[in-house]
Amino acid sequence: MAGNSQRRGAMRKPGSKKGATVGSGGQRRKGLQGKGPTPRAEERASHPKARRARAAEKAAGKAGGGSGTRSARSGTKSGREILIGRNPVVEALRAGIPASALYVQQYVDTDDRVREAVQMAADRGLPLLEVTRGELDRMSGGGVHQGLLLTVPPYDYLDPQDLLALAIDSGTPPLIVALDGVTDPRNLGAVVRSAAAFGAHGVVVPERRSAGVTGAAWKASAGTLAQVPVARAVNLTRALAAYAKAGCTIVGLAADGDLRLDALPDGLAGDPLIIVVGGEGKGLSRLVAEACDHRVSIPMDSAAESLNAAVAAGISLYVVASARSSS
Repeated sequence: MAGNSQRRGAMRKPGSKKGATVGSGGQRRKGLQGKGPTPRAEERASHPKARRARAAEKAAGKAGGGSGTRSARSGTKSGREILIGRNPVVEALRAGIPASALYVQQYVDTDDRVREAVQMAADRGLPLLEVTRGELDRMSGGGVHQGLLLTVPPYDYLDPQDLLALAIDSGTPPLIVALDGVTDPRNLGAVVRSAAAFGAHGVVVPERRSAGVTGAAWKASAGTLAQVPVARAVNLTRALAAYAKAGCTIVGLAADGDLRLDALPDGLAGDPLIIVVGGEGKGLSRLVAEACDHRVSIPMDSAAESLNAAVAAGISLYVVASARSSS
């Protein structure tokens, strides 16, 4: 059809085998419309920053959970910690720990602890939010929240020397547990729970390569972290040396110890005492072991190579508390 190609105003697209066309026919109009502001990098699913953020969130969800049921995430983007479970929440509210909000599961089976938590939150003017179980599951990272979740500020650690001063002011010989390389926050919480049960004045952890006070630690402590202070040492060896200089006896738990826990010298348990517990598997580090006045072993059946750090701490605290009460 030669007549069409010669028509005035006719256009032929380069490389097109079809006949000439007039204008764009409105085909380019959509391309000129705006699509809104460009999303942030974190909001674009395929962007590297978004992938890193997802990986970090996934890792945070696993922190402190280990194998089996996962515990609460250690914190939120605002830097606040999450406490889950009825005992930890109630104990934290009883202790007057600053909190930002109490979350209660809809249609939860109430008991005295739930009613007390709701009443204390109302008395303090805390926001009380009723959410679904699915929302609590998401917020707690799959942890066993028992229908209660409390958001609190990050834990305020003491200085090791301030912890010793509190112990001295208590009027009883200081009894402190130091943890060397214990990385599971559930073990830290369990040690704090034993410390509360047997009259210890507090727990010391190093800043590096050690568990801190997270939601998982609060859960394992059954709320006793509201009663037993935790101190954080920049260098645990130097902190132990300072305790020794202040008159404390440093006792480290070790399988090859020179003393047996069930045969401690008379009077040792009644002295100002620091019990040092090593990490699972590795035990005490070399420098920490050298800082100890005694290394004490826990007698046990040969079928077991070692004890869990929290269990070893609990046994030791019980023996010391029993010796002090009988003296």
